[in-house]
Amino acid sequence: MKIATFNVQNLFHRDRSLIQRTVGKCVSDWIVEFDTLLSKEKCSTNTERLKELSFLLNFDKTYQNPYVAMRKKAGELYLKGMNCSKELKSGELTDWNGWIKVQTVPIDPEATNHKAMVISDIDPDILILQEVEDKTSLDEFNNFILLKYNCEPFAESFLIPNSEGKGRNQALLLKNGYQLESVKIHKIDDSEIATQELLEYEIQTPKGKSIHLLSAYFFENKHDKESAFEIRKNQAYQVSVIYKMLQMQGKTNIAIAGTLNAPSFCNSLTPLLQETDLKDISKNKTFNVDFDEGKDATYFRLGAYRMGVNIRQEDYLLLSPALFSNVKSGGLNRKGVWPEKRPNWGIYSTIQNKNQAASGHPGVWMQVKL
Repeated sequence: MKIATFNVQNLFHRDRSLIQRTVGKCVSDWIVEFDTLLSKEKCSTNTERLKELSFLLNFDKTYQNPYVAMRKKAGELYLKGMNCSKELKSGELTDWNGWIKVQTVPIDPEATNHKAMVISDIDPDILILQEVEDKTSLDEFNNFILLKYNCEPFAESFLIPNSEGKGRNQALLLKNGYQLESVKIHKIDDSEIATQELLEYEIQTPKGKSIHLLSAYFFENKHDKESAFEIRKNQAYQVSVIYKMLQMQGKTNIAIAGTLNAPSFCNSLTPLLQETDLKDISKNKTFNVDFDEGKDATYFRLGAYRMGVNIRQEDYLLLSPALFSNVKSGGLNRKGVWPEKRPNWGIYSTIQNKNQAASGHPGVWMQVKL
């Protein structure tokens, strides 16, 4: 049985609030001016300037739901709403004439192809995907894009929308006789900030054995690291409680997969990594990955997966002792990750720039015999 987890950072379109932009000096000056005006007394002059700065800084949070998603596919505009779900083809007559701001940004088709290449290379029986925009995109990717790279489509695919509302849903795909028996949704955070739930899957193997797979996506906020730390630590604690409850029920084949958004040395992950008997697949002796090139092959960066694999660990495949002891092989595929500077590693020859990269996350996998 081969299990993999891969944060694809969306398949066809991504929420514009998640797109990283380079901030120039003008933007930095506007931010400083905006903060200064907020601390001053209200007057008509200050209010007008705040409105101008809000426009310049793109502080428009009107469109929170992706009712319109632009696809780079045959020039079609996909409309999605309460009373409307159709595709407007070029040339179709309507009574509407104007413009609309789209909340999502199309992903480079080459990047989508490279996501499929990573999955095809791993070829898992059970696949956990992070940051999938919607079920329609998942089905299109599974049934059409994977086939281009000789990867058999998954027989079953599931996506449960989360409470965050930014198109970063978690998905489960199964093939080769593996079937989903049940799914539970666990709320693992009580803060007022919208976060993602923990999904607990019970999966039956072709031979009738069961495995419990927990799919997790922990909170991250680079602008408020202290708050994010506290939320993430509470999430880790809640997941550890759920894991221990499964153990008390006699479950032994348990795995936790997903993006935890912190390196292993971070104290926010202590409840999972140090206060349980879970084992990280990257610590297994069979764990295999292409090393960095040049002198980085003997370098061990803090927070990296291991020596010579110097990318910041955010994605995990944690295993119960019963699963860990039966691991036959494991590894990491980062051929779709664009190296910014140092360190460097081998990538697909068809990736020419960062926009064409499969994701900023590697695919992590393991093969286990129950």
